[in-house]
Amino acid sequence: MTMAPTAHELITRTVLDYYEGWYDADVDRMDRAVHADLVKRSSAREHGAVLSFITKKQMLELTGQGEGKKDAGDRRLDIDIEDVSESIASVTVRTPVYYEYLHLVLTPDGWRIANALWRPA
Repeated sequence: MTMAPTAHELITRTVLDYYEGWYDADVDRMDRAVHADLVKRSSAREHGAVLSFITKKQMLELTGQGEGKKDAGDRRLDIDIEDVSESIASVTVRTPVYYEYLHLVLTPDGWRIANALWRPA
């Protein structure tokens, strides 16, 4: 008998779709990973005084344009699922290029990234 994947396994798959989709310019994987109401912010501008804002539509466009390919050299991912509470989860991801906090929500279609706050590594 095959066991159903655990929440941690499903969350990890979503995070992998997000990062590997970005690195490979795979819009389908990115689309599968992020929520329709994604809010992705960066603290890199003006030392955090200004937070950039990216929507799902913009994220898919950037992915399709291959913006992440330049960061794909070292694909090491340190994924730390810090908390899962029924339909929400908090994850920290460390890569050679990014340090990112992700908030995920369980939708009828699976786990999706709703919020992301990142900085360059």
